[in-house]
Amino acid sequence: QDHVCSLPKVPFRGAPCSDAAGRQVPYATIMKQVNSSLSGVLWDEVQKAPFYEYKDSVGQFHQVWFDDPHSISLKAAYVKSRGLRGIGMWNGNSLDYSREAAAEQQTQAMWQALTP
Repeated sequence: QDHVCSLPKVPFRGAPCSDAAGRQVPYATIMKQVNSSLSGVLWDEVQKAPFYEYKDSVGQFHQVWFDDPHSISLKAAYVKSRGLRGIGMWNGNSLDYSREAAAEQQTQAMWQALTP
């Protein structure tokens, strides 16, 4: 189906899924790969998150979900509107801290999105 990626059910410590279904990809890799992907950036309105799709060198289909400044700002605004005490993120070390101008702008935008 369009934009539906089926994952095998791999039990992990009693949970219905695990990291065996995928792996973490650095934000720098995502930002470089999304531009050459099959789909470009797609948006899931339910999850309020971007994703994209690509095929690897052996023709295997992949779907990559990530957060960007827009999705992070929506989550941060939700936390603030509900009077919650904070927000967390999976791994800030995955941002691109190189000195490239585009990377610095992307990283700064991600951190700014956390404070609505």
